[in-house]
Amino acid sequence: MSRHPAKQQPMKSLPLLLAALASAALVTSTAHAQTKPSDFEIVKILPELIKTPDISGGPAGKGKGKGRDFLAVEVVFSWAPREQKAPSHADEATLNYYVLLNNKGMNPEDPKGETLLTGSVTHISIPQSKDLKSVIYVSPRTMEKFFHGKTPTTLNNIVRDIGVTITRGGEVVAQGSWKSDIRNKTPWWAAMPATDGFLLNKNQTPFAPLFWDYYEEIKPAATH
Repeated sequence: MSRHPAKQQPMKSLPLLLAALASAALVTSTAHAQTKPSDFEIVKILPELIKTPDISGGPAGKGKGKGRDFLAVEVVFSWAPREQKAPSHADEATLNYYVLLNNKGMNPEDPKGETLLTGSVTHISIPQSKDLKSVIYVSPRTMEKFFHGKTPTTLNNIVRDIGVTITRGGEVVAQGSWKSDIRNKTPWWAAMPATDGFLLNKNQTPFAPLFWDYYEEIKPAATH
């Protein structure tokens, strides 16, 4: 048996050890925050091309315009409050839309990049349900503008991806993406330059009087 004690390994530097522990704690904390359950959930994102509705009316003798394609982005979401004494209806919730056009090389404002259209719709008196619906639209003229007057005719050629978040009181309570998996991740649109003002809620389109009981009620615009 050797009379000499085993050679001890040098102890790690205390500052390095503390830094490693702090880093591990931060990762654990961040993961917990990202996976925190929410009362709201985005179930589906369903984009489609839909023709301008044919609504009769207007001055006599005026010919009807040719129906053109709107891009409609429908979102199915749910609200299932965990509180036992939760109200039957939530006062309001805002759905924020991020529509990334597949127009690289055609964007008049940035020929080398693509256009990220952003907008939001605030819904009111939202019932507890797994089948709530919201919608936002991109008009034919807007698509013309950002595709240099030559709008593609297929959905995948028009849209690269779509992101949606739900916010309440300024806090994001749910997020989802049409094509990308963004669970526990920073959403792909977070670092992209945005173009606001071109997404329309249903009340701003020819679809306003249609599907009245299908989508959740929109908060009226403030009047002065």
